[in-house]
Amino acid sequence: MLQKTISLDVPDSHDDHGASNTVLGFWVYLMTDCIIFASLFAVFAVMGQQFAGGPTGQSLFDIQGVALETAILLLSSITFGFGMLAAHKGKTNTLLAWLGITFLLGVAFIGLEIHEFSVLIAQGAGPGRSAFLSAFFTLVGTHGLHVTVGLVWMAILAVQVIGNKKLTQRDLTRLTCLSLFWHFLDIVWICVFTFVYLTSVV
Repeated sequence: MLQKTISLDVPDSHDDHGASNTVLGFWVYLMTDCIIFASLFAVFAVMGQQFAGGPTGQSLFDIQGVALETAILLLSSITFGFGMLAAHKGKTNTLLAWLGITFLLGVAFIGLEIHEFSVLIAQGAGPGRSAFLSAFFTLVGTHGLHVTVGLVWMAILAVQVIGNKKLTQRDLTRLTCLSLFWHFLDIVWICVFTFVYLTSVV
């Protein structure tokens, strides 16, 4: 059976229409994710001062370490952008190189977040210690889970691109959706850094 492969060099109006619908549908999904994070931010706003006699964010949070996490995630957004530029030009090897760098930055971000959580728990400041810490672990942990899903998605797409040997319109659509997802997580993290960490240490 012959399988039709649509390269980026060959326009196909039907395929373009399908790609547009896919991206539009993914925007709808991101809106639902916005609602989830907005709810978690609202919970933190209510519980952010309920320490139950336990430690506060000012005594727990290492702003320098969190700033490093922030810089790493923002840098990964830039490298993903370079990867998308390469994808639109049909440069598969360049795309894969940028995806590899983005993946490593994402892994570094998750590694630092896991280290932060482990240090807090070792200090007796786990999610069960107070309402403040429950809200903190839930919000930051949910974001970290999303980043992990993004990394798995990125690895799968890289394998698919390698297997196809040539970028298809479907590959580009999937990369576009992942790009939206990744940049969305960057925006959410900026809100986390500002609203959760900075306001807690002031």
